[in-house]
Amino acid sequence: MQFLLRVSGWIDRISGWLGWLTIGLTLMMTAVGAYNAVTRYLSHYTGTNLSSNRYIEVQWYLFSLVFLLAAAYVLQKGSHVRVDIFYSRLSVKQKAWVDLLGTLLLLLPFCAIVIIYSLPAVTNSWKVLEQSSDPAGLPRYPLKTMIPVAFAWLGIQGISEAIKQIAILRGIPPLNIHPEEVGP
Repeated sequence: MQFLLRVSGWIDRISGWLGWLTIGLTLMMTAVGAYNAVTRYLSHYTGTNLSSNRYIEVQWYLFSLVFLLAAAYVLQKGSHVRVDIFYSRLSVKQKAWVDLLGTLLLLLPFCAIVIIYSLPAVTNSWKVLEQSSDPAGLPRYPLKTMIPVAFAWLGIQGISEAIKQIAILRGIPPLNIHPEEVGP
């Protein structure tokens, strides 16, 4: 179990790095969005188009990357949306059961389905080197590639979470949980 917990720690560190990457991408997306807004405003007064579809697509692509790459980090930090009617009243081991079953029965199958169904579209996009249909648009195939990549990493992070939940159920505190938090 200790080896699996070390693997889980490595996965968590990579997801943490992806979290920091998404912070940088969010800052870039915000800057591009501000540029788009300012140039659109200035274009009305100068009579010259200072922006292009390319900048709008860059903003859209950055948003897509933030959404896709942050998912594993959010899961790892436990910051994902949770309908918390009963969960907060459960013991640590009961929460571990809920999280483990949710991971095994919902998260991992969902990740597999998204990967399986996105691969043909990604493969086709690469075959034709898909481009945006907008004038001066960007290539779409690299961005589409991130769909199965991001969901594969989300699934790997889900496995890391499952390892930690199994450790809790076995009474072994994972590396990021203190022994006093593992209750009955």
